[in-house]
Amino acid sequence: MFKNWKAILMLAIPSIFSFATMTVTGTINLIVVGQLGAVMIAIVGVSNIIMYNSWALFSGIGHTVNYLVAQSYGAGENRKAVERTYLALYICVGVFLIICIVGTLASGFLLQLITGMKDIAETGEFYVQLRFYAMGFGIFSFVFHGFFRGIGDTRTPAYLTLISSIIMIFLTYVLTYGIYGFPKLGLDGAGWAFLIGEAVGFLGCVYVFFVRLNKSFITRLRVTFRRDESRLILQESGKLGIQEFALSASMFIFTMFVARLGQNALAANEIALNVMSFGFMPAFAFGATATILVGQQIGKGNPLMGRRLGTETAILGSIMLITIGIIEFFFAEPIARLFSPDPEIFHLVTRLIMISAFLQLFDGFLNFYAGGLRGIGDTTFLMKASFFFGVIIFVPLSYILIFVLDLGSVGAWLSLYTFLTLFALSVTIRYYRTDWSNVRLKTSHPHV
Repeated sequence: MFKNWKAILMLAIPSIFSFATMTVTGTINLIVVGQLGAVMIAIVGVSNIIMYNSWALFSGIGHTVNYLVAQSYGAGENRKAVERTYLALYICVGVFLIICIVGTLASGFLLQLITGMKDIAETGEFYVQLRFYAMGFGIFSFVFHGFFRGIGDTRTPAYLTLISSIIMIFLTYVLTYGIYGFPKLGLDGAGWAFLIGEAVGFLGCVYVFFVRLNKSFITRLRVTFRRDESRLILQESGKLGIQEFALSASMFIFTMFVARLGQNALAANEIALNVMSFGFMPAFAFGATATILVGQQIGKGNPLMGRRLGTETAILGSIMLITIGIIEFFFAEPIARLFSPDPEIFHLVTRLIMISAFLQLFDGFLNFYAGGLRGIGDTTFLMKASFFFGVIIFVPLSYILIFVLDLGSVGAWLSLYTFLTLFALSVTIRYYRTDWSNVRLKTSHPHV
């Protein structure tokens, strides 16, 4: 078993670094903006939910490219991997236009819909607009990253994410407070920082794909529209997009419930989610690694080896999550104090961190085994399970614990981890009950 761990870590560590960079960037930005007060923290928190929901609708494109490229690369069909990426990028052009239109017309409406507070909507409208535009570039970058990871190159996304994040952090600080000769823009400055950082990251992806990789993969070519391949990408993107959207929509409603508890509860919820993202980070990274390894083995015609590598990836990821959980549990209050000096907020954050420190292991299982199932193209199950556990279980349970049983923020987080635990168990069972000997490459035409 241990002989494969080095290969797993070589893929996972850059992905961890990449996700860690994004997590740290979000955390630092929250700390910087958080000094402006609870209202600004609440705006950033709600904005993150809006962005996650919007991103989720189209994230399936990147996830689809990731696993299809991994399978094609494993099968030695590099041209097909490139062609499928082109088709996905064509789709992204339309997506970019939709995102920009929605951001321009609906940002203030969405803020007021979630919070029910007109002052928050007026204060944060332009910030949310900028976040929408930034996300448009982010969707393109996510597709490019899907290609890079699919061919086993997890370092390039890490480097590009680092560059983008450094720009975001620097600009957030100087534009929010107007130092080093930069204008003082407050919260809007943080929005501009996101937009510029994402745009630079996108340009970096374009350079790597069309220039650096052209010699080995012949990425500069003319790819005409193919109905069968485009249909495959749209179908798979739709299923994975619905999977993500069911999760994000559930979190959207969850945040609306928490927002009704007041600004301090909403701020504490956002801070706790940012802290817990340090556990989500390796979960996502090892999940992405499982997709790569399983997908490539399917392409090579070794599905049973893919199953084994998925299991070993889950073991390594679990070890890391347990370690992080121990640190978060015993240092919950000092961590909470970093984000807010308000006793009411940091005491609540401390309780939320302690609740989730070890329960986040189930979020890990969910990501590890969902990543493995993506690698074999079992997207229909993931879509159905996500909808069932997110919409049918999580949302009603949140309402009952928060309002009916009057457990407040603690009830909210208990419902969150009940949902993650049940979803994780279903995905894990599916992974091991799958008949791996019959798993085949995902193609645009039925297997004969």
